[in-house]
Amino acid sequence: MIRIFDIAQKDLLQMVRDGKVFMFLLIMPVVFTFLFGYAFGGFGESQTDSRLPVGYLDQDQSWLSEQLYDLLAASEVIRLDWDPARAVSDLEQLVADEELAAAIVIPNGYGKATVSGKRARLTLIADTAAPTGTTVQAEILATVNRLDSAASTAIAIEETVGNRVPFDYAFEQALSAWEEPPIAVVETTSSAIQWLDSRASLAHTSPGMILQFAIAGLLTAAQIIVTERKSRALQRLLTTATRRVHILVGHYMAIFILVFIQFIMLILFGWLVLKLDYVREIGATLLVTFGAVTCIAAMGLLIGVMAQSEEQAIIFSLIPMFVLSGLGGAWVPLDVTGETFQTIGHVSPVAWAMDGFKNILIRGLGIESVLLPAGMLLAYGIVFFGLAVWRFRFE
Repeated sequence: MIRIFDIAQKDLLQMVRDGKVFMFLLIMPVVFTFLFGYAFGGFGESQTDSRLPVGYLDQDQSWLSEQLYDLLAASEVIRLDWDPARAVSDLEQLVADEELAAAIVIPNGYGKATVSGKRARLTLIADTAAPTGTTVQAEILATVNRLDSAASTAIAIEETVGNRVPFDYAFEQALSAWEEPPIAVVETTSSAIQWLDSRASLAHTSPGMILQFAIAGLLTAAQIIVTERKSRALQRLLTTATRRVHILVGHYMAIFILVFIQFIMLILFGWLVLKLDYVREIGATLLVTFGAVTCIAAMGLLIGVMAQSEEQAIIFSLIPMFVLSGLGGAWVPLDVTGETFQTIGHVSPVAWAMDGFKNILIRGLGIESVLLPAGMLLAYGIVFFGLAVWRFRFE
């Protein structure tokens, strides 16, 4: 064991002295996380109004038209865009230019006609052949019918019981009754997902960049083994009592420790700076991290054993970084691709690591959701380590 620790310590000292280690393992992931985060809106406004803009012109100026305005303003479908300086022609032009989804005009006499039990005509400016126009028309029609029904109910009650129930009181009661329907559909979202909704891009980009540049950082580790071979230090080491397995495990331990430290530091950065809840399920996060580091360290060992020169070490490090990261969804979520590409993408261990981290950060799941991804990462690590041992036998 002492020989293993000596080799690991020697490798760690060499890697720490190399400035490229900090660039690939810490600086580049942080920079690209911010770049991708800004590109995909991770630092944008957390709240956006997705309602359809609808122009509003009140020519009646009655208390009933004000009631209609309040009802429409509370809509979850349309957003009233009111400007008292606008005329009907202005609204028509704005709708034609598609700056407004539609416009509604409350004509003179609307309130008086409704109170007297007559149907008052409203003017809707919209392209009812388009989906947005149909949606606005349906929403306004439902709101107007609600107001008309309340007015009709108040008129009927006043005619029945007289002044004992004034029209205003009956109207308010009938209108408020619409706010508590006997059947209501309520849509709820997991609290773990709600707070993260506006930062979903960061929750994808952060682990993606950690994984990508962890693979890129293997370049330095691979070059250490290449340098040992070129300087014949590896050959001389093989003539001593140090066994081949001691050499491999020592190199592997150094890579593992370095990559594990990188993961921990970037996870802390994501938690403290980007406000991503890596620690919500700390056990799950550590399990995925351990699986990913085991796999990546074994990959770095295999690259170092296979590479015969610095040029090969560069190629063998950068090609897996681009291929495995792109294929595994580190750049673009596999969720937005087709089922076939998702299946192919999971050939890459990066896809399994992304599944594990996104189950924690985006889907709000627990430790049981990362057992399969972590298991697959460990399996990849065993395969890569086995290939490195098999290849090293021919040294």
